[in-house]
Amino acid sequence: MSVASSQFSRCVRVCQNRSCRKQGAKSVLDAFLQFPVSGVTVTGSSCLGQCGNGPMVLVLPDMVWYSGVHASEVPLLVEQHLVSNRKVAHILYKRFHSQNENN
Repeated sequence: MSVASSQFSRCVRVCQNRSCRKQGAKSVLDAFLQFPVSGVTVTGSSCLGQCGNGPMVLVLPDMVWYSGVHASEVPLLVEQHLVSNRKVAHILYKRFHSQNENN
């Protein structure tokens, strides 16, 4: 477990602004709410400034960005990142993370 995740609770922000909503962000937010994790707060957010790459998901304080997230990928993201502390490589936002990054 990383220092950030062990000392502070996490927050998952799912962009709910116009562009992300058109790409299915509401269903992504709803999917996160169906898989609660202790110590993790899930919220809809205003624009995260990455329009056209959504739905965008930001995990704080980890500063891990996910792009193009589909509701069907949320269970994997919850299990792998929020529970097991491993990034989900295939949906990492390439602008901020390398493609083979997993920790």
